[in-house]
Amino acid sequence: MLIAALAERLRRLPQGLQFIAVGGSAAATHLMVVLLLVGGAGMAPLLANVLAFLVAFVVSYSGHAWLTFADKKAPHAQALPRFFLVACSSFALNELLYYLALHQLHWHYAWSLVAVLVVVAIFTFVAAKCWAFAHAAPH
Repeated sequence: MLIAALAERLRRLPQGLQFIAVGGSAAATHLMVVLLLVGGAGMAPLLANVLAFLVAFVVSYSGHAWLTFADKKAPHAQALPRFFLVACSSFALNELLYYLALHQLHWHYAWSLVAVLVVVAIFTFVAAKCWAFAHAAPH
């Protein structure tokens, strides 16, 4: 009952807030995986970031398909590969900006990642809304 009530409330939110909720969940997942792998397992931050991206992708696609862009009614066979391409492009931008923050600006790995995730989220929203989840017209 609690989950159903929460789902109903989320579905009534404006799309931008839905994106923030799903993206925030994915970003928190991403950050927590990096923190656990770097702080707990001693993994290099850039490698930990790759693994965290893959975990966060599952959270992101599931949430956006179920909530944020559900009204687009794009079939999964279309939306999943497109969103994966968007996510990979976002991740490439993420890695570039993360590398620059770590090695050029010498920021702490956690604060660097937080800043990068916010910047990349803007690109991801536009690409997901306008292309990945856009329902293609029948030919």
